[in-house]
Amino acid sequence: MRALTTEEFDPFIEGLDYPVFVVTASSGEEADGCLVGFATQASIDPPRLLVCLSVANRTFRVAQGTEFLAVHVLAADQHGLAEHFGGETGDEVDKLAGVPWHPGPDGVPLLDDLPRYVVGRVLSRTPFGDHVGHLLEPVSESVDSSEQALTLQDADDITAGHPA
Repeated sequence: MRALTTEEFDPFIEGLDYPVFVVTASSGEEADGCLVGFATQASIDPPRLLVCLSVANRTFRVAQGTEFLAVHVLAADQHGLAEHFGGETGDEVDKLAGVPWHPGPDGVPLLDDLPRYVVGRVLSRTPFGDHVGHLLEPVSESVDSSEQALTLQDADDITAGHPA
């Protein structure tokens, strides 16, 4: 039996809705962030989060040299911030310039305008085709769950800053 093509698989995914996130990373003098649509809880006990970064993304390259990643939840009214982190490429612009943030563990950028986040220690990295999964062990968090999360359907009009 052959694997489905992207075109054949797309109808299954069409219309599914789940949160999008901004993932930030810092390694040495480099720091970056990107919009991520592939993230999920991977274990209840112990808690684990799986975040997948596109291999074409500068944030992916920065993340390869770091022990920690921060995963931020966008509020439903933060489409502009989603567009900034998803529609620009870190290869051309400094996506953290002009965005208020402060350093977290090991310097990972924590975005001030996204107060709901978790910082995770990277336990493993697994290639999944055009994305690499980063299995995270949560080590700190900030939770402001009063806002609805921005979802994939809310952000489907954003043109990626680089090809997938």
